[in-house]
Amino acid sequence: MSDSKSKFNLMENKVSCSFSFLLLPALFSACQSGTPVKQKPLNIIHIMTDDHSYQTLSAYGHPISQLAPTPNLDRLANEGILFRKAFVENSLSTPSRACLMTGLYSHQNGQRQLGKGIDTTNVFFSELLQQQGYQTGVVGKWHIQCEPKGFDFYHILWDQGDYYNPEFRSPQSNGKYIQEEGYATTLITDHSIRFIEECEKDKPFCLLVHHKAPHRNWMPDTPYLELYKDVEFPYPDTFYDDYTTRCEAARSQEMSIEKDMTLVYDLKLDNLKDDPENAAQWTTQSLLNSFERMTEEQKNAWFEAYTPRNEEFVRQNLTGDDLLKWKYQEYLKDYVRCIKTIDDEIGRLIDYLEQVHLLENTVIVYTSDQGFYMGEHGWFDKRFMYEESFRTPLIIRHPDMKKGIESEFLVQNIDYAPTYLDIAGIEKPEEMSGRSLLPLLEGGKPANWREYLYYHYYDYPAVHQVRRHDGVRDERYKLIHFYGEGAGTDPDINCNELYDLIADPHEINNVYGNPQYEAVTVRLQTELDRFRTDLKVDEY
Repeated sequence: MSDSKSKFNLMENKVSCSFSFLLLPALFSACQSGTPVKQKPLNIIHIMTDDHSYQTLSAYGHPISQLAPTPNLDRLANEGILFRKAFVENSLSTPSRACLMTGLYSHQNGQRQLGKGIDTTNVFFSELLQQQGYQTGVVGKWHIQCEPKGFDFYHILWDQGDYYNPEFRSPQSNGKYIQEEGYATTLITDHSIRFIEECEKDKPFCLLVHHKAPHRNWMPDTPYLELYKDVEFPYPDTFYDDYTTRCEAARSQEMSIEKDMTLVYDLKLDNLKDDPENAAQWTTQSLLNSFERMTEEQKNAWFEAYTPRNEEFVRQNLTGDDLLKWKYQEYLKDYVRCIKTIDDEIGRLIDYLEQVHLLENTVIVYTSDQGFYMGEHGWFDKRFMYEESFRTPLIIRHPDMKKGIESEFLVQNIDYAPTYLDIAGIEKPEEMSGRSLLPLLEGGKPANWREYLYYHYYDYPAVHQVRRHDGVRDERYKLIHFYGEGAGTDPDINCNELYDLIADPHEINNVYGNPQYEAVTVRLQTELDRFRTDLKVDEY
C-alpha cells in the first residue's frame, strides 16, 4: 500500500459522509426546494462505468442481458434516447477519460496509453463550465495522472479503486487517500448525492459520477454473491473463434478466457492459493489484499458464498472444454452481479433527483469508458477495434427532448465535452474535434453529420499484448490496419482487415483483398488517409 494511503483501520480512518467543503463556502446551501423549479441552464450528470459492455444492458436486447436485466438503466432509455452506434476512439480507460475531458483524440490530448501522458495545457470542459457559473464535481474513478482540473469538488479513488472499503482523496484530505467502509459503487453514489445536496439551489451543477465497477476482477457486493447462481448464460456465436482469416494480432493477444483468465485472481478460487501453478496470483494479483481489506462481516458473507463453489470445482477436476465453459460462466456471473449493484445505485440516484424536484431540470448521461468482451472470440477485456470493445453503451435523458427513441447515427466519446458545453450555452473551442450530440436528441437527421469514425489504439507492448492499430468505420464497413515492431517473440506487423458488418456482424471473415470489395477498400483507405492527414496523426 502506498505511503500516501492510510493504514487499514476502519474505525480511525472512516470518513464521514458529510462534506465540509472548507474550500467552497459558496456551496453550502441545499439544491432542493419544496416545489418543482425549472431553471436554466440545465444541470448535467455524466455517469460512467468502467468496462460495461452494451451486451449486459438489457435495453439493448442482447441475450445475456435478458437473463440479467437492468431495469433502472432501461428506465433512462425509455425516458431518453438509446444510442445503438456509440463508439470510443481508443478502447482503454485513461485515454477514454482524457477524450471525455478534452473533446480531443488521444494523440491530440497526449493520453495515448495508460499511465502518464495527458497534456494539461488542453482545456477541460469542466473549466469552461466552471467559468460559466456551474458548480462542478467528480466522484469515483479519475485515473488520469493529473489533478482534477476545473472542479469545485472532487472525491476520487486511489488508482483503479478497490471494490471493498476503498480509499478516496478530496481537497480536505491533504493529499492523502483515506479509507472508507463500504462497497465502492454504493459509496460513490453516497458522495454524489452529498455533492448535489450541498450545491447552491439557484446555480446549475455538473457532476461526473465515475464508477469503478465492473472492472476486473469483478467482485460483487455481499447481497448479490449468489445472484444468478443457477443461471446458464448463452455462449456467443464466436466463442470458439479460430481467427482463420485475421491478422496475427488476433492470435497473439493475451486476453483469452481459456489461456489468460486466472483461476485465483479472476475467478476467486482462493483454495488454490497454495497450488504451485496458481500460488503467485494470490499475492501478485492482489486477491489477498482484497480479502485483507474486508471487514469480518464482509469476509464471512464472501466465504459462505464461494467456499462451496470452490470445493466443488476441485472435486470435479475439470479439463478442456468443460474447464473453459466453467470459467466463462463464473466470469459472467460475477460481472453481471457487479452490474446489478450499478443498476441499483443509478436507480437510487434517479429516485433522489425525483424526490428533490431536480429530475426534470437535469440531463443524465449513462455510458462506459469503452465496451468489453463477454466471451466473443473467446475473449475478455477490450482494446481491439472489433465491435464489442469499440462500441459502448450510451443513453441520454434530456428533460426537454423526445423520450423512448433510438439513434443509429455514428457518435463517439470525443462528443461529450462539446455536448455539455452546448447544454450550458457555451461555444466549443475551435480545437475540439468532437461535436455536440444535441441535434440528435430530437430523433431527426441533422445536416452534415459524420459518415465515418476514426479509431487508434497505441498501448503495446503492454498487458494483454494487443498490437497497435488504427482504422475507420462507416455505417456498414470497417477497415483496420495493424502496424509496428513486435516485442519479445511477436513479429513486426503490417496487416489490414476489412469487414462487411451487415454480411458478417461478428467480424470473423476478413475480406481485405477480395476483388468484390475493391471499391469499398479504396473508399475506406481514402478516408483513413484523410483522417491521418487532417488530424496530423504521427504514427500508423
